[in-house]
Amino acid sequence: MLRVAADDPCLAGHFPGQPILPGVLLLDALTAALCPAPPAEMVLEAVKFTAPVRPGQVVTLRWRETAPGRAAFEAEADGARVLSGRAIWRAAPADRQP
Repeated sequence: MLRVAADDPCLAGHFPGQPILPGVLLLDALTAALCPAPPAEMVLEAVKFTAPVRPGQVVTLRWRETAPGRAAFEAEADGARVLSGRAIWRAAPADRQP
């Protein structure tokens, strides 16, 4: 889950009078949940932002692995889908893991 605080610095200027969570931060939270260790490579496909995420909303991230290194994902806020898509990743070699 991800909660957007009303005073989060990422909201400043995005957009004045109508603040929304920048989509790249939503994707960053999702990819961190999918792959706790940084992957060697990740590709996001068919990404759709379907509703804005506003301050104070709680975002629920869900995914299901469709094959090794592949997943379908979605995010919801207040019961409405805000994001969906697919991810493909390749794990980094063990000697390059943090």
